[in-house]
Amino acid sequence: MSQDLAAAKRESAYVLDLISKKTLTPEERQRVIKDSVQYWANHVNEGFLQYRKSVSTDYTAVEWSDEGACFKDINGKEFIDMLGGFGIYVTGHRHPKVLKAVLDQLNRQGIHSQELIDPLRTYLAHLVALITPGDLQFAFLTNSGTESIEGCLKMAVATTGRHKFIGCLGGFHGKSMGSLGGTSKAIFREPFLPLLNWTHVPFGDVDALKMIMASCDFSGDRVAAVVIEPIQGEGGINVAPPGYLAAARELCDKYGAMLVFDEIQCGMGRTGKMFYCEYDGVVPDLMALGKGFGGGVMPIGATVGTPKTWEKYIENPFLHTTTFGGNPVCCAAAIATINVLLDEDLPAQAAKKGDYLLKNINDLAKKYPKVLKLCRGKGLMLGMEFTNDELGYEVAKSLFARQILISGTYINARVLRIEPPLVIPQAQLDRFLEMLEESLQETYRAHKF
Repeated sequence: MSQDLAAAKRESAYVLDLISKKTLTPEERQRVIKDSVQYWANHVNEGFLQYRKSVSTDYTAVEWSDEGACFKDINGKEFIDMLGGFGIYVTGHRHPKVLKAVLDQLNRQGIHSQELIDPLRTYLAHLVALITPGDLQFAFLTNSGTESIEGCLKMAVATTGRHKFIGCLGGFHGKSMGSLGGTSKAIFREPFLPLLNWTHVPFGDVDALKMIMASCDFSGDRVAAVVIEPIQGEGGINVAPPGYLAAARELCDKYGAMLVFDEIQCGMGRTGKMFYCEYDGVVPDLMALGKGFGGGVMPIGATVGTPKTWEKYIENPFLHTTTFGGNPVCCAAAIATINVLLDEDLPAQAAKKGDYLLKNINDLAKKYPKVLKLCRGKGLMLGMEFTNDELGYEVAKSLFARQILISGTYINARVLRIEPPLVIPQAQLDRFLEMLEESLQETYRAHKF
């Protein structure tokens, strides 16, 4: 495709006009659908299209607007969002307070100058210190969760002088080159090997972690950090067993390693507390934040650390920098998100709603055991495990046809995640349960169980 600046000018003007409109004509809607599929295939990645639930039904769904716990496609069909952008929408879609903070800041200043003190970065870092447990005090603000993990890895190396990392089987920490090392599934890692020096141990297995750390210490390949998701998201919503996080803390202290908690998906109130590690009373040396941190309005993450992990960084603040990380518009969103979480007590809401869903879905599992095995998790970070991959996909497709958005987990294809906005009302939870039972019944009939 050759360069054509005149065509780019016309096309950009057309899209800006679309953005400005409150409503679209039927012809405009059809053109957007046609263009979106064509341009996705030609300029994004055609391979992605076959995995999209939005093209698995009798028409193509193109999302266009959202509010609360729902979004609408370009034809006005409303879906209940039980996926929540893989955990992004803790305060819901376009929460008024988060949106107002972003627009207010954008009307004053967009991107900071990079040279003066930008105040919202400092206010947000202070707030992060207030809401995180223990002596977590410093925050490096990022653009995404995977960048937050990269920051944790660099701080761990700077603090310990070591380069060995331990992750967990089933773990997922991102796909940039450092975080990809911690991500455990071969299909993501193999094309890019060799990566950083990582070893993976079974999640929740204290003896395995103890053996590897003792072996690394004995051999001199000493561990810089142990990186754990307190609840594995892409691994299938696997909750750390009681005592596991505390044992990891004890082993890291014994062998001089940093303990890193990846709370990108399970943090920010989703599991019933601000951060899942609070359930076990365990404080890491470093914590990675992302996803819900921007309230579903702006992309922002954070590498959070103790004074010890920041010592080398304070000596040389140019060890780790970012152009857009911590920009005032994204900081405004995160500040508003923290305020909404606390003002509306959304962690407590997540706990109550999660208990309700967990009980009712497990009741359905008893009723339809040949399709649905069980539901597990904490708060509004739940996973439904099916008897095989194909049945899980069929149920997800059936739910989408009933205007419920849900999706699987990257590493464990038998599991569909349930991560709706924490503000989701009871009526929509009940609607989801009703549609889930209909989908399970449909699957039972199709397979003549």
